[in-house]
Amino acid sequence: MKLQGIFPAITTPFDHNGDLYKVKVQHNIEKWNRTGLAGYLVTGSTGETPYLTAEEKIQLWEWAAQYAASDKVLIAGSGAESVRESVKLTNRAAELGYKAGLVLAPHYFRSMMSRMETQILFFRTVADQAKIPILLYHFPQVTGIDLTPDAVATLAEHPNIIGMKDSSGNLEGTKRFIAAVKPGFQVLTGAAGLLAESLAAGCSGAILALANAVPYACISIYEAHRTREFEAAMDWQNRIACASKLCATTYGIPGLKYAMDLKGYYGGPTRLPLTVVTPDAKREIEQGFEGIKS
Repeated sequence: MKLQGIFPAITTPFDHNGDLYKVKVQHNIEKWNRTGLAGYLVTGSTGETPYLTAEEKIQLWEWAAQYAASDKVLIAGSGAESVRESVKLTNRAAELGYKAGLVLAPHYFRSMMSRMETQILFFRTVADQAKIPILLYHFPQVTGIDLTPDAVATLAEHPNIIGMKDSSGNLEGTKRFIAAVKPGFQVLTGAAGLLAESLAAGCSGAILALANAVPYACISIYEAHRTREFEAAMDWQNRIACASKLCATTYGIPGLKYAMDLKGYYGGPTRLPLTVVTPDAKREIEQGFEGIKS
């Protein structure tokens, strides 16, 4: 399966009681369907996954599958700390029509999990039992686990591990992953601020939080790369630089959700302990996203 293009790591819509908001899932996905997005990652970290129950994740997968256009590839954020739960969730997503499961490196018992042989065992065992292909999720800022190129190259040999999302924000590290793996193993970047450079380095596409609010801008970078218009790609990259930083590091998911509200999507409230952005932050986000086509 080829994973090319831009996939938003979609946010989870909550109503003001903190419950899942079905009509807003429909609103966002049907609007995204009209863009050139390649598909959707549902219940990734941008979806506030640590604050969702297993039942809520499955409900979101069902709704997203119901409203997604037939040409959109669906990826489920289906990893958990244990092999057993990861397999159970991934296979439930498979039953709902999802094409791949994104599995985060286990990290709760970090002192033990940091051993690469433990990480390799975890991912291999999940992949052995999963009914759909697996993507490795490398996010060391959250997990504290920094997968090595050698470990990823070893995992890339597994027939049911087809790629990885690298959200490290380290372009040189991304390049090392690409150089280490076999042809056909797909590396997707999770760093909107390095999108053009990551594509030029060999990434097949991207799974981006920023694409929730401004999918057109992210798609424009990918299309400029695809047609070898590298100056145009960098021009778009520079246009989104401030917006990307505001949503990636400065204000995170609450800032992204406010940007979505600005751009005609539904961001809405976050789930506690995440809190809404302040009035000063809102003004900064408004300025950062001004003029960026959604």
